[in-house]
Amino acid sequence: MARNDQDLLVHAKDARATPDIAARVLPLVDLTSLKGDETKADIETLVDRAVEYGVAAVCVSPDKVAIARRQLGTDRVQLASVVNFPDGSDDIARAVDETAAIIEAGADEIDVVAPLDAIMDGDVGLVTEMTDAVKTVADGRMLKVILETGRLQDPARITAAARAAVMAGASMLKTSTGKIETGATLEAAAVLLAVLEEADGKVGLKLSGGIRTANDAASYLHLIDHFMTPGWVSPRTVRFGASSLLDDLVAVLSVAPSVEED
Repeated sequence: MARNDQDLLVHAKDARATPDIAARVLPLVDLTSLKGDETKADIETLVDRAVEYGVAAVCVSPDKVAIARRQLGTDRVQLASVVNFPDGSDDIARAVDETAAIIEAGADEIDVVAPLDAIMDGDVGLVTEMTDAVKTVADGRMLKVILETGRLQDPARITAAARAAVMAGASMLKTSTGKIETGATLEAAAVLLAVLEEADGKVGLKLSGGIRTANDAASYLHLIDHFMTPGWVSPRTVRFGASSLLDDLVAVLSVAPSVEED
């Protein structure tokens, strides 16, 4: 069976979130707020919820990193922010400067938008250059490269950009900024997973853009489990970037049957 054939996608779309699935997804969430108009109290509440539920990370705008850092303190929840966002310019110097700034403010992880116009023009070499430059400044921190698959659309174009990011040392490939109409899709995720499979699972995947329900997450997890080896999924290899997903995961978990002691 071809890795991205229609039967696989149909089965993934039909996946439903059980409490067990919700429990697998919960620690993979990057609880995200990138509206730009959040108050200090909004960010503090976001961080408190992330800590309460033990998600992987919080992801905030660059100007909110310092607030989130103070609220997180030394908690194990990671702090992510975005650079070259959301437009995905070709300006490598801009991406490097923004990366240095969010690291100074306390970011643990960097989500960088790839140079989208360059990719559309067939210049995936600039993806390599930008990823490499940001990775150098990131100095060992997790680096997620946002490919905005809803804009790139063509599987061959997505594949070429994904391979360039992988070869340059990206920690994860990310589907979307969440700022355009088409975010993550199962079809695009299958394309990225094929690239990650080529890389022997050494690079991870962040699914972002329109993933709002536990059933949405279950569909992507079904797809991941098809491509990758058992035990591959962890917060180091898979993330779900979302703002409303957490509420639905908690709701699914709350209906799990209790175990009565004899």
